Amino acid sequence: MVPHTPHDRRANRALRTTAATAATALALSLGLTNAAATTPAAPQPAPAAAQTAPRPGDIVKSSPTSFHPLPGQPTRTRAWHMEYRSTSAQGTPNVVSGTVIVPDDGRTGPRPLVTYAVGTVGLADMCAPSAGFPKGTTVEANLIQQLTARGWAVAVTDYEGLGTPGDHTYTVGRAEGQAVLDAARAAQRLPGAVQAGVTADSPVGIMGYSQGGQASGWAAELHGTYAPELKVKGTATGGVPADLLKVADFNNGNVGAGLILMAAVGQDAAFPELDLAKYLNAKGRHYVDFMKNNCVAIDGIAGAFKKISDVTVRNPLYEADWQRRLRESDLGTRRPDAPVFLYHGTLDELIPYGVGRQLRADWCARGADVRWSTIPLGEHVIGAVAGAVPAANWLADRFAGKATNGNCG
Repeated sequence: MVPHTPHDRRANRALRTTAATAATALALSLGLTNAAATTPAAPQPAPAAAQTAPRPGDIVKSSPTSFHPLPGQPTRTRAWHMEYRSTSAQGTPNVVSGTVIVPDDGRTGPRPLVTYAVGTVGLADMCAPSAGFPKGTTVEANLIQQLTARGWAVAVTDYEGLGTPGDHTYTVGRAEGQAVLDAARAAQRLPGAVQAGVTADSPVGIMGYSQGGQASGWAAELHGTYAPELKVKGTATGGVPADLLKVADFNNGNVGAGLILMAAVGQDAAFPELDLAKYLNAKGRHYVDFMKNNCVAIDGIAGAFKKISDVTVRNPLYEADWQRRLRESDLGTRRPDAPVFLYHGTLDELIPYGVGRQLRADWCARGADVRWSTIPLGEHVIGAVAGAVPAANWLADRFAGKATNGNCG
């Protein structure tokens, strides 16, 4: 059992008083972020240095926004919507949007920064986390609030193609991981956040569940080569779809079947040569158009229990080029250079428990410092909620410089 600090006890009280965590959890698998996207007012251009020498993580523009876990619920925070530079899966420069949230507590010295990757929200711009934060409709805001209650700053990427031009590259691991790392860089370069203690000296944690587990896992694996200057102390990641082909096979014809088609859209967005359109029948084309214009709450219901054969003339997952691209998003092929807290529910109905267990084995075999945590009888939603506070407690110990408690042996 990890000992609780005063910050932990405050976070636990906040968790108990946030009765909406049940709704939060449900929406992690069926996403309720359906608020219309908003255009931030009075965007501020990036500093001249960033304009003349663009780097991943540089701010393109930013503007004040607000952070509400529930509609109208106040928080003692300041928040900024931002667009920042990042890198696509194919290594080309792109621009991603996101949000930086900082406790309004008067602190100016370096404070911990968590770069947070949300679970599946959908493919339409209106589903982006930043679109829902001002309205209190972004589902995982309740979990994010537990982090700001500890005095931590939080950077939340919208991922490539959510809130910015182009289609969302859903489930494309490298693009997601780079967006997560660059969100932390951007937070450290945002003037208002810097004044509130988010600096290059801030200890950094990476956190995410479900799609966010894939994104945070990729960020953990890429940190040493892509953003080594970030002082990453650890990654807390759960419900990780570490093997997309196994996850697709598991969901084909089951409750999470809609996620397969969404993932195909995301892969096609990143790699147009895959040419998803040539595999789709009329029903498949209808569903793709529908999913691109809605969020996961509706998309998940529309696609539930469908089979790949219901929407295709030929299964692209049997094709060598599709398999190669999907394998490029596999996790476990690189060693995270900072400790990892990895958790998974034994009854997860969307991401098989065995996929999480294999990721643990792969990282351990590569010499990573992994703390593996099983959530008995936990399905996907329960895993998100039950794992959130232990994961944050584990990150708190990393920020405090305590010894790790890996259990690979």
